[in-house]
Amino acid sequence: MMKAAPAGPETRGSFTRLLSRNSQQGGSLVEAVMAVAILTMMGAAIIGSINYGIFMTRLARENARATQVMLEKLETIRLYNWSEVSTPGFVPSQFTDVYDPQAPTNQQGTIYTGSIIISNAPLGTSYATNVKEFTVTLSWVSAGQIPHTRSISTLVARDGLQSYVY
Repeated sequence: MMKAAPAGPETRGSFTRLLSRNSQQGGSLVEAVMAVAILTMMGAAIIGSINYGIFMTRLARENARATQVMLEKLETIRLYNWSEVSTPGFVPSQFTDVYDPQAPTNQQGTIYTGSIIISNAPLGTSYATNVKEFTVTLSWVSAGQIPHTRSISTLVARDGLQSYVY
């Protein structure tokens, strides 16, 4: 009795081998297209992340500079004596500053527009007439055309810090 040979790849018909080879080639083309599509999406996501990071860094720098400008104005006001603080018009009510004052004129960056409001201190004591409140408000438009506004306040007393500066 003769045994039948096991059916293996070498015993398949030529049509089966041709079909198998063609489907493997088509699969590698589909795989290549999918790989390119995935790589393209990953590249776009990475570029978007880098752009967002640059934008947020610039925004943080603009905020830090705005804080510096406001503190500079308030520290200057704190050094005035009481008669200067009380004189209307001595402290300018409007001002402008730039992101980088040391850069050439056309490359100074963001322009900050500010105002200083002087009012009576919100105190309910008899000392309230000897205290003034200064509020510095700063506005600017960042590179993405987004408007920003920051504000900071301080109190200045008749017998405050300015009395101790020689």
